[in-house]
Amino acid sequence: MLDRLTGLQVFARAAALGSLSAAARAMGMSQTMATKHVNALEERLGVHLLHRTTRRTSLTEAGRRYLDSAERILADLAEADAMAAAEQLEVNGILRINAPVSFGARVLSPLLPAFAARHPGLRVELGVNDRLVDLVEEGWDVAIRIGPLRDEALVARRLAPCRLALAAAPAYLETHGTPRTVEELSSHNCLAYTLSRTLGPDHWRFGKTGAVRVAISGNLQASNGDTLVAAALGGQGIVYEPTFILGDDLRSGALVAIELDHPPIELDGVFAIYPGHRRPPAKVRAFVDHLVERLRPAPPWDRGLRVAN
Repeated sequence: MLDRLTGLQVFARAAALGSLSAAARAMGMSQTMATKHVNALEERLGVHLLHRTTRRTSLTEAGRRYLDSAERILADLAEADAMAAAEQLEVNGILRINAPVSFGARVLSPLLPAFAARHPGLRVELGVNDRLVDLVEEGWDVAIRIGPLRDEALVARRLAPCRLALAAAPAYLETHGTPRTVEELSSHNCLAYTLSRTLGPDHWRFGKTGAVRVAISGNLQASNGDTLVAAALGGQGIVYEPTFILGDDLRSGALVAIELDHPPIELDGVFAIYPGHRRPPAKVRAFVDHLVERLRPAPPWDRGLRVAN
């Protein structure tokens, strides 16, 4: 009989990494065995948890619901294991966190005062940049990653979904009109983010899996989302950004969400990642648990928003 706990671990890792083969490599088992574990889990539950293709694995609707419970179970087990190691119980020292610039400023920074109050013996060093850092090489304890994960040697915990929205200022739409189809974007000034493979400087993707690829052009490209949003607020063009950046301006009406004939792509989510220690240090566990507590069940940046998905 296959181990039920291992099945949960394989399922959660496949959801984070986007494929069963990647999950198998990360866990040191064969892809055949990883598949057997997930099959047994699905048979036990009576539902399909994963959509599987030759190129990618994605969550079904049932899988999305089940993932939160599975991650909580695994996190509780990891916590119980860690608490058995007395040398790791004390939360103190320096916690080095790396995050994308906009997420660090807009989401993480407001959560740090409560975290500091809980752990007065801990000092936080927050580094913000939009490049992909090497946690081990550069000495980061934990990092925030958005979208598909690439490093299978790291432990990942999903914190929240990451929704995208297409938006522009009312002044821009009054002057240039509102696009209704993805093809119409070719006649608009699209303000592009340069560091994303999905939302690149010359194309945007739509549809839940990103199957619809549209060529775009515009007179501004930038390596930071807030820079593009500032230009959009001035009426310069259309932006395609995560709702954690756009949320406040959409709620206030400073930007207007644009709905097309294909929905925005679904990114895999917002993750906390850290080196794959058998037992992560207490300071890392405490920080990740703090984020989960504050960002679930619904991330604050999506409250009150109605955008296409």
